[in-house]
Amino acid sequence: QVQLVESGGGLVQAGGSLRLSCAASGRTFSSLAMGWFRQAPGKGREFVAAITSWTGSSTDYADSVKGRFTISRDNAKNTMYLQMNSLKPEDTAVYYCAAKISLFEVTLVSGYNYWGQGTQVTVSS
Repeated sequence: QVQLVESGGGLVQAGGSLRLSCAASGRTFSSLAMGWFRQAPGKGREFVAAITSWTGSSTDYADSVKGRFTISRDNAKNTMYLQMNSLKPEDTAVYYCAAKISLFEVTLVSGYNYWGQGTQVTVSS
């Protein structure tokens, strides 16, 4: 079992920045592929970013966030991060941290084994 706890959400103006954190416990963190997903009101959960390698050198991003968001991990702290810059109102959503045992298909919601409870990000115009 893996427990995931997100933090760092909040209200920010358009153009601003936030950093989300995801603290993991219960399984060897470094062996897991990790991802961020988001869900806006009335919409399905969508992929934001993923990081798969021990070193954090293998990452993947949704086109909508490329160049603005950066995913990273600190295996010593069992924590994953999402640095979000140049935020837009359309980034408003509940952001979820997720972990999966397999290192493949990291963009698919269905492939993840564990989920956090979510943290709200609201970007005002």
